[in-house]
Amino acid sequence: MRMIRLKIDDKVVLAPEGTTILNAALKAGINIPHLCYMEMPEIGYKNDCASCRVCVVEVKGMNRLLPSCTTPVAEGMEVITNSLKVMQKRRLVVELLLSDHPKDCLICGKNGECELQKLAISFGLREMRFEGKEAKHDKQYSISITRDITKCIMCRRCETMCEEIQSCGILTGIDRGFNVIVNTAFNRNLIDTNCTFCGQCVAVCPVGALYETDNSFKLSQDLIDPDKKVIVQVAPAVRVAIGELFGQKPGTDCTGKLVTALKKLGFDGVFDTNFAADITIMEEATELKHRLEENKKLPLFTSCCPSWVRFAELNYPEILDNVSSTKSPQQIFGSLAKNVWAEKMGIDRKNLVCVSIMPCISKKYEASREELAVDENPDVDYSLTTRELGRIFKQYNIDFNSLADSDFDSPMRDSTGAADIFGRTGGVMEAAARTLYEWVANEKLDNLDFTPLRGFEEVRTAEVKIGDKNLRLAVVHGLRAARKVVEKILAGEEEFHAIEVMACKGGCIGGGGQPYHHGNFDIIKTRAEAIQNLDYHKEIRASHKNPYIVELYEKELGEPYGDKAHKLFHTHYVDRKIK
Repeated sequence: MRMIRLKIDDKVVLAPEGTTILNAALKAGINIPHLCYMEMPEIGYKNDCASCRVCVVEVKGMNRLLPSCTTPVAEGMEVITNSLKVMQKRRLVVELLLSDHPKDCLICGKNGECELQKLAISFGLREMRFEGKEAKHDKQYSISITRDITKCIMCRRCETMCEEIQSCGILTGIDRGFNVIVNTAFNRNLIDTNCTFCGQCVAVCPVGALYETDNSFKLSQDLIDPDKKVIVQVAPAVRVAIGELFGQKPGTDCTGKLVTALKKLGFDGVFDTNFAADITIMEEATELKHRLEENKKLPLFTSCCPSWVRFAELNYPEILDNVSSTKSPQQIFGSLAKNVWAEKMGIDRKNLVCVSIMPCISKKYEASREELAVDENPDVDYSLTTRELGRIFKQYNIDFNSLADSDFDSPMRDSTGAADIFGRTGGVMEAAARTLYEWVANEKLDNLDFTPLRGFEEVRTAEVKIGDKNLRLAVVHGLRAARKVVEKILAGEEEFHAIEVMACKGGCIGGGGQPYHHGNFDIIKTRAEAIQNLDYHKEIRASHKNPYIVELYEKELGEPYGDKAHKLFHTHYVDRKIK
């Protein structure tokens, strides 16, 4: 590729032809402030509508300032990013953005993480020179996502994510002039659209226009209710990300501190979702084994991701029989806790509050599904994101970094490495393959690492010989990729035996409820490496070899996929296609 030589702030820079000034500067270590622009080439995401004009620069020979996010470099170009003219215009742009923006920063859900707020601080704005007329829109609440449209700055990041990466097209620009906002068609509530509640729009929103529906007040009320027993489960992706909220490096394993902090909050039991993930594999691998033997309802799609399940219900109800009936680890834990553990402890399930800490915004929606409740009492009462939990720790003055490590409570404590890797893309399929291989081939699997299923390509395939069977497996992350794969299967162009689908890029470690990555996909990659390291350091790395799981089936559940297990750990799906 031809390299272009230019100067940026008198520094000679070489950049590939077609590179924008902004990217050339950033790669050369020269920061140009920007707001609407975000790019993650690893997943094909690029929002470069140039609507904010914060990134304007001066180019010698041009009589106007240019947006650096869309202007390509040219041979011999001389760029000035910090001239007085640039700085004045850039400051003016930020002031105008603030002029009609709500000033409730102290109670905004994005306070401290808001990119507009950070720009205002960096420009030293201390007073408002302009007072624009604020647009007034009512907040719109759904079970998972709250939209405060008044704060929308029309960066279009959410729209690009929803359309280009997730292929859902829920959000779009509407109205004209000063009234223009990004919204749903006809201002519908998200539950009445094809929204899957993946939360990737929330993950890229630079301001407080989109955020998870907060359940922290519910939790504080339940924790002080003397008539309730409150227990909590923690997903694997949370433990390698929550440290970021307290200044630790991405990927830091904070399991021990996390458990200690939760116990300080006053939970009556702190348990590991990984225990339930091992059960998920016992059920899902058995289900796949039966389908292979009967050669029916193939391929089997995984069902751990509630956004993927809702996506299938809304768009492809004809494949719902192919989706595994096994509940997600979150819901298996809830069912086990309220139907088995509570009975042993002599607790009425209606007095047991089961809370989950998840990297995922869609888990809030999943917990509310009618079919995942008994007599209108949900198996999981509500779910909190990693971010929500971080805020709660700060509210309760818990000095997270100084905490000693603690262990999860028994009995839902001990798990395998197979459960840990549920947190990354490809992990569920790899965990299932480890167990399925030994069950079908009736021989020990020496190499537990199915490396072709790992990585970050949006679709990865592998052929695995198990006994006398050649199985074709696939791993998909991102709903646009899932749509492509489903369309090919329905058209008869592709055949697989099993497919893992995760709605969020990178899997759960890139969930919409995780600490904000601000467009740095390396953070998600680092979390994935940390998840894999947890697996490597486990003594047992296959779910069916977890002695506590084996004992549970022998004493309480009977056979995997048997009558009692089916009643507790399996569900059904609903055609939700909007007519």
